[in-house]
Amino acid sequence: METVEIRDESITLGQALKLHGVAENGALAKQLISTGEVKVNGDVETRRGRSLVPGDEVGVLGVTFAIAQAE
Repeated sequence: METVEIRDESITLGQALKLHGVAENGALAKQLISTGEVKVNGDVETRRGRSLVPGDEVGVLGVTFAIAQAE
């Protein structure tokens, strides 16, 4: 499974999608989220500002990645 490393304690879902690269920009991230294409820990998530913490898993467009704390 791929990982997205963060330096802070959390990251928003929209930011995580952009950081991973599955969404090229905020508009695409918003569209993916609002249409129910994104799952967080197995559940559909429609809030772009959902706070993700290390250990959370995100699935979108057949790609799954985990949030990890940068060392």
